[in-house]
Amino acid sequence: MTEPRNATTSDSTAEQRRTAMTSALEAVDSLRQVSDKPAPLLLTVEAAAARLGIGRTFAYAIVKSGELESVPVGRLRRIPAECMSTAGEN
Repeated sequence: MTEPRNATTSDSTAEQRRTAMTSALEAVDSLRQVSDKPAPLLLTVEAAAARLGIGRTFAYAIVKSGELESVPVGRLRRIPAECMSTAGEN
């Protein structure tokens, strides 16, 4: 009779798979925790540009033209998140 190919190799392979699966599940849990955070009320111009799929320079241009509403916060410029849904309608 022949013996199993290499029992210790298959045991170590199973252990590696278990370890990999545990790591993957921990990564998914950490991503869920990140996505559970509430969305910001004000976005930077760069973040708004990323959400709209446009470049940073163009985002600043449409903020300057008034096409994309923004509010001053000290010396900074922020885009209200509620304006993001109406940005493409104009």
